Order: sequence, then structure tokens, then C-alpha cells
Amino acid sequence: MNKPVMPTSTGSTLSLKLPKPDRSIETYRLAASRTFPAKLEGTLNRIAFSAAHIVADPLAECDPWLNQTIDWDRTIAFREHVWDLGLGVAEAMDTAQRGMGMDWPTSLELITRSVAAAKPRGALVFSGAGTDHLAVEDARSIDDVIKAYEQQFEAIEKVGGRIILMASRALAKLGKSTEDYGRVYDRILSQSAQPVIIHWLGDMFDPALANYWGTPSLDTAMDIAVDVINRNAAKVDGVKVSLLDAQREIDMRRRLDPKVKMYTGDDFNYAELIAGDDKGFSHALLGIFDAIAPAASYALSRLAAGDEAGFHDVLGPTVPLSRHIFKAPTRFYKTGIVFMAYLNGHQDHFTMIGGQESTRSTQHLAELFRLADKAGLLANPELATQRMKAIMATRGIEA
Repeated sequence: MNKPVMPTSTGSTLSLKLPKPDRSIETYRLAASRTFPAKLEGTLNRIAFSAAHIVADPLAECDPWLNQTIDWDRTIAFREHVWDLGLGVAEAMDTAQRGMGMDWPTSLELITRSVAAAKPRGALVFSGAGTDHLAVEDARSIDDVIKAYEQQFEAIEKVGGRIILMASRALAKLGKSTEDYGRVYDRILSQSAQPVIIHWLGDMFDPALANYWGTPSLDTAMDIAVDVINRNAAKVDGVKVSLLDAQREIDMRRRLDPKVKMYTGDDFNYAELIAGDDKGFSHALLGIFDAIAPAASYALSRLAAGDEAGFHDVLGPTVPLSRHIFKAPTRFYKTGIVFMAYLNGHQDHFTMIGGQESTRSTQHLAELFRLADKAGLLANPELATQRMKAIMATRGIEA
């Protein structure tokens, strides 16, 4: 086997003006950059998904807060970038698009296009199935929730997709007991064509999911979730936990049926959870792997090669950036993800569906740039600096 290409570092003389928290303006000088391979080198011993973003069409005539207008070519091209790096794509997820600017018909089109693009490559893609086409105020019974899940399952499986069973706002409203949640999950899982990934999404990502599993107690909720998952283990590929609580994830991981994988959704503590311990480890299904895909791929390849120090050397510096991007209100994290894609040349604009480019402040974007630079995540520092200057100019900070 050929030895993997090590990330290279080069000095930098680039600089630009950025705001500081005290409202003063500093001349920020970029650090030495790192270059990661554009394609996977070596193998992986963890399954890793990126909850990939979608690219808006910035020239379309629309009402951005109301309509979704998507640049399909750039959206699929970004997925090809992720697949080249050996990562899977978690499509149309509740943290990445659904319930946050993108409706079910558009989501199904995205899923259909993504599954079709993945097929000739043999690439990995799982897609979110939920109940978001059922307005919460129209959900009258648990049967309504079951029917809504069944409709999305059927549509995704019809186009050849694998399922991520997402949390349901309607079920959060109607489900009052262990029996309610068990009834829904047992019924839906029994009908799935292939094992699914179950997503437990915390209310820091979506406040409408507070008290999921029918209780405000996370300890009790975990007992209920583990029971549902383990009794349906033959129909569950794995579980993605998005609670931003590393110890709770580890505790749950150790309680799962051995056939069921844990996919970390912890964008604060993923490095340590993926590395694991002598009792196990987590695979990954992460929003941050969109922004740091080349570094994540390289780090995971080093871990598979037995170089845990190399894994942490690459992935460790990305954690401060991720914690910044996912800081409260966590549901606005996509702004930072798309901003990184803009800085790194994956799209030529900073426009988002739902007008969500406006959800983070100038200070937030400035600190994101600093942290991305320090972690060596600016693929082309010259381009990133040029684009950052343009953004700052729109905020009144001239180069």
C-alpha cells in the first residue's frame, strides 16, 4: 500500500481587517496553511457521514424567506466532493434542511437526485424520512403520525434510498407516553425494507422537539429509546444522537444491542467519541463534516492506519471551529457551514435558502474565519481572504 500523502504546510503573508469583540478593527495575518488530499487515501475503519448542505440559486427570482430555489448542479457536485473523500452523505436531514427552510417535495427531489448520483459510484447515502409534510396543527392522532412516516418511507424506498428515521414534531406534540412512541417506532420499523438509522435530535437543534420520547427527563428518555431500538435491532443499522452530551452518548452506546452502531452527532466532542476507548467507539454522522470533509477524511484514514496521534493532530484543531459554528442558537449552524463552502470555493456566493445567511453576526463570521485558518481548513487561502474581504466590505469594514 502506498504511504498516504501527509498534509503540507506553507507560510503565509496574507492579511485582512477583521472586527474584534470590543468593536475595534485588527489586521489579522493568516497562519501557515495545510493542504489535505482531495480524495481518500488509504482505508477507513469508521463509517462517516456528512450531513451535506444544499446550494441556493442566488440569481433566481423568488422570495428567499418563503421559496426554495436550488442550484442542483452545485448541490450534487458538493456531494461528489464528499464521496471522493470516502465519506457518506446523510441527505435531507432534520438538522441540515428539513423543518428549517426546505419542504418535503423539494426534499424528495434532492433525495432522488442524490441517490441517482451515488448509484454509479457505489457511494453511501442515507436519506431522512419524517412527518414534516403533516402540519403539526393538523396532526390529530398517533395514526396520523404513522401514516405520515409511511408516506415518506414509501417514497424514499421507491427511488432506491436508505432511510434515516427522523424525529417528528407531530409525534412530540401528540406522544404522551412510552406506549405512544413504542407504537409509532415499532410499526414503522417493522415495515422498513432495509435497516434504518434512527435520529434522536435534541431541542437545542429544534425547540419543537422538547420532551421527545414523552418525558422531560433525558435519563428516562434514554431508557425508552434504548428499549425501542434494542427490541427492533434487526431493523436498525444504527442510532445518531444529537444531544451535544458526550457522556450520555457513551452511556447509550454501551447499552445498545451489539448489532446496532452508534453514529455520533456531537459536533462539540466528535474527535474523542470517534477515537473511542477500550469499550467501543462511535461512527459519525455530523454536520461539521460538511465544512471539514478533507481534514476529516485524512484524519479517519490515519486512525484506520493505527496512527491515533495523527488522527488527533488533524481533527483536534477542527473542534474549536465546530463548537463556534454550532454555538447557541445551534439551529443556526448552517450559516457557518455554507460560509465555509463559500470561502473554500465550492460555491461562488454566500446565499442560502430561507435567507439564512443573515442568522449569524459579523463578529461570528470573523471568528469563524480565524478558527478555520488556525485549523488549516482554508483550502485556498488567497481565495478565502479575497472573499472574506468582500463580505467584510458589505459590513462596513474596508480592506
